[in-house]
Amino acid sequence: MSSPVKPIPEGMHSLTPYLICANAADAIAFYTKAFNAVEQMRLPGPDGKVMHASLKIGDSVLMLTDEWPEHRTVGPKALGGSPVTIHLYVEDVDASFKQAVDAGATVTMPVSDMFWGDRYGQIQDPFGHNWSLATHKRDLTPEQIQQGMRDMK
Repeated sequence: MSSPVKPIPEGMHSLTPYLICANAADAIAFYTKAFNAVEQMRLPGPDGKVMHASLKIGDSVLMLTDEWPEHRTVGPKALGGSPVTIHLYVEDVDASFKQAVDAGATVTMPVSDMFWGDRYGQIQDPFGHNWSLATHKRDLTPEQIQQGMRDMK
């Protein structure tokens, strides 16, 4: 008798980003270089486009596809930007941030120590997706975070 199918597949979390990228093959190469992503699978589509791909970054999965304008599936550059930021916790934010910038990301907020206890910075990848990278440095109470925010002014 076979075992029951898990409602959330092994290795997946409840929430998984799914990005739309103009030239997903280039995005896969960028994420591999910038974030040490490991390609888990790629489903090729017509004209060499990527119908679906799955990458592992740290302990999480990132899914992506090429743009398909005929199906109203376009990336942030086609939309004039994105209101979404993907947050990535890493062991060493300074090294990871530099690696992403060296791979072609644009700095939108340099790395610095933040009032909530993280060392944190923001980039935009070459495909228009926004990322924040952080390393948690200090455990703080909600009151300490509130005070840190007030002191920031």
